[in-house]
Amino acid sequence: MSKTFRAWKIDEPLFLPPTVQDFVAEDHLARFVLSLVIEDLDLCEITGTYGSEKGQPPFDPVMMVALLLYAYCCGIYSSRRIAKACGERVDFMSIVGLDAPNFRTVSDFRKRHLEALSGLFVQVLRLCETAGLVKLGHVALDGTKIKANASKHKAMSYERMEARAAEMEAEVARWLAAAEAADAEEDKALGRDRTGEEMPDWVADKKRRAEKIRAAKAELEAEARAAAEAKAKAEAGAEEQRRKEGRKKPGKPAAPPSGEPDPKAQKNFTDPESRIMKTKDGFIQGYNAQAAVDAQAQIIVAQDVTQSAADHGQLVAMTDAVEDNLGRKPAQLSADAGYCSEDNLKALEARGIDAYLATGRARDAVAAAPTTPEPAELPTRVEAMRAKLKAGGHDSPYRLRKQLPEPVFGQIKQARGFRQFLLRGIDKVAGEWGMVCTAHNLTKLFQGGCLSAATAAAA
Repeated sequence: MSKTFRAWKIDEPLFLPPTVQDFVAEDHLARFVLSLVIEDLDLCEITGTYGSEKGQPPFDPVMMVALLLYAYCCGIYSSRRIAKACGERVDFMSIVGLDAPNFRTVSDFRKRHLEALSGLFVQVLRLCETAGLVKLGHVALDGTKIKANASKHKAMSYERMEARAAEMEAEVARWLAAAEAADAEEDKALGRDRTGEEMPDWVADKKRRAEKIRAAKAELEAEARAAAEAKAKAEAGAEEQRRKEGRKKPGKPAAPPSGEPDPKAQKNFTDPESRIMKTKDGFIQGYNAQAAVDAQAQIIVAQDVTQSAADHGQLVAMTDAVEDNLGRKPAQLSADAGYCSEDNLKALEARGIDAYLATGRARDAVAAAPTTPEPAELPTRVEAMRAKLKAGGHDSPYRLRKQLPEPVFGQIKQARGFRQFLLRGIDKVAGEWGMVCTAHNLTKLFQGGCLSAATAAAA
């Protein structure tokens, strides 16, 4: 007996939906992003840059913003992949209609308006607050290392720069001398049309490479001098404060800071502003991306990118950024041991924030603790924090530290596949990270709205 199957209407002509919006369901993320961009976001900073009527009319900037934000929500960051999706995926077609921009248009729009696109982070964050997804009862801070658009093998240490530049310059000089010595013979062989003194392309390349190495070496020297001056100024200020208080710095006087770069200091030739950073999987050429996450719904309430692999210098700036973005401070703040220092704890105390900062790994703290501790007359803030975390036990708000930033980084890196920056330079990378965090908050805002609708329907 033959089996009857459902009719396969692959060649049957069909009527298209009345509008491209009908390509996707009413509760689809594409519709949510498009509606939010049109109705709730202020895009004057972008639309105001278009004034001239000359030339071919550009794509509507509101549509381009919606396209980029939706692509980032879907984990698509490459301009070529975005343009390809506009021609193949109905959810992207519902945003661009049937007039898809090419990849160069997408790339140029992002580069031109990168700062304004990153600035949408605050607008989306305040929409999340209005929706009740941000409470600032507890905020956890953490950083994650993300690869730069550069290879760590294209970096060179300061110590190696001088030797390598000299080697290349000597090699170029030897070839130029050989060319001059062979001029007469080449003139006879080549005739009058060519002199025989033309420099080979590869010689010119090595010469340019040597010049680039010299320039990178000069940048490292300038950075080292600036760091030495800043350190000397800070030490002079601290010494003046101790003198006023009638105190002396214990121990031997420290050697003055050196203006010479560390021989192991490196500079990358592809993205000179990126740095070698250690991760659990080894060393990468990258940046340190920071995020402060609210406990209510894992909304990112502050974000930034730094060239420093260490986190402790970012705590105060990120804490103040939360207040700048939302107009109020978090009640509690937690972070790992990388952010803990006397100065940071003092700054949080001055801001009236209940801090929960790890003072070190638990096993290290236990191993280092003496069996019969002597009571200190004036315990340091770090010691007081260690006692505070120990007294809180499993009920301490510090337990939220791993439950907030790390899942967010997992969603960004694993679920949406953002593991490497596309742009180069700290300013462009910061703008790109701002767009990634905006897309994360948009997704949370969409999910929060769906949950609210589902709850209302169930009631």
